[in-house]
Amino acid sequence: MKLETLIGGRSGTIEINGSRFRYQLEDGRLLEGEFSLRQLDAGSSAVIIEGNVCRVSPGAPREAVVNGVPIPVELFDPRALRSRRAAVSAQGRLDVSARMSGKVMRLLVSAGDSVETGQGLVVVEAMKMQNEVKSPKSGKVIEVRVQPGSTVAAGEVLAVVE
Repeated sequence: MKLETLIGGRSGTIEINGSRFRYQLEDGRLLEGEFSLRQLDAGSSAVIIEGNVCRVSPGAPREAVVNGVPIPVELFDPRALRSRRAAVSAQGRLDVSARMSGKVMRLLVSAGDSVETGQGLVVVEAMKMQNEVKSPKSGKVIEVRVQPGSTVAAGEVLAVVE
């Protein structure tokens, strides 16, 4: 798996293959090695890298708390970024779809609401992780096609933004 990162305002790329990682920072520095994860209490994990242990917990949106220190963290799938850039340049109505199968946990907007690019529309739980599905463009929510508690398939349209 390969992801683009923005951690503490610095961009990079991380590749994960089994228990090995390779993290390339924008300034050219490279970190690589072995890691493991251990589930601690609800929502917290121990990340063990080369014998060093960090406690990682979710924080505010787009934030992780590492050993008690909040750090801004964003992860992007480069393939999704390409499709997101194409969608942003599109005009007219855009269908916003689920990226994977899951259960709708919350609706963050209603039909008729104005939204900005990147604003959350729907929260879908997949594989015990809650994922906020965001608007690919600024506009107006024309239609919300799901309800809290409903199950959605990958590719199913959740909302329409114009």
